[in-house]
Amino acid sequence: MLNVDELKATGLSVQYYLVCHRKLWLSTHQIQFEQDSDRVLEGKVLHEQTYNKHGNKEVLIDNLIKIDLFGDYVGEVKSSSRMQQSDRMQLLYYLYVLKQAGINKVGKLHYPKEKKVEEVHLTDAAVKEVEKVLIGIQVVKDKSTPPPLIKLPYCSKCAYYSFCWVGEVD
Repeated sequence: MLNVDELKATGLSVQYYLVCHRKLWLSTHQIQFEQDSDRVLEGKVLHEQTYNKHGNKEVLIDNLIKIDLFGDYVGEVKSSSRMQQSDRMQLLYYLYVLKQAGINKVGKLHYPKEKKVEEVHLTDAAVKEVEKVLIGIQVVKDKSTPPPLIKLPYCSKCAYYSFCWVGEVD
C-alpha cells in the first residue's frame, strides 16, 4: 500500500480527479467556487436532513477524510447517482484509509432521493484502483498550470462553470 500521509488526498480530491482534472487542480490550488454553488448547497442541506438518527455522522479522520456515516459500515450520502463511479471511488478511498489504520469496513453509498443504496467492498483490485487514482491526483496537483479546458456533459452544472467557460458560447 502507498503511504496516504505522503499523498494527502481528500475524499473531494478523489471525486474531482474522476470528474474533471481541471476542477481538481483549481480546488487544490485554493481557487474555490463551491461556496457559491446552489448544487453544493443542495448537497449540504440533504446531508444535514438525512440520517439524523445515525449515531456517528460526519466523522473527520486525520483532518483528511470526512465520512458521512460511521458505524457498522462506512456510509457516503450523495444527492444523485449520476456520478456513481466517482462516488464509489471516494468511498473506496475512505475504506482504504481506514484499512491502513487497521479498520476493515464495508461501505455503502446512499442516494436518499432515489431511495437507493449500493454496497461497496475494498477488494485487492479496488486497492489497486485507489492507488492508481492517488498517483494520478498527485500528478495533476503538481502541474504548474491548470489542465486544459475539456467540455464535459456536466460542465454547465459545475461550480467552476463560469470561471472555466466565461466568454465561451454554447
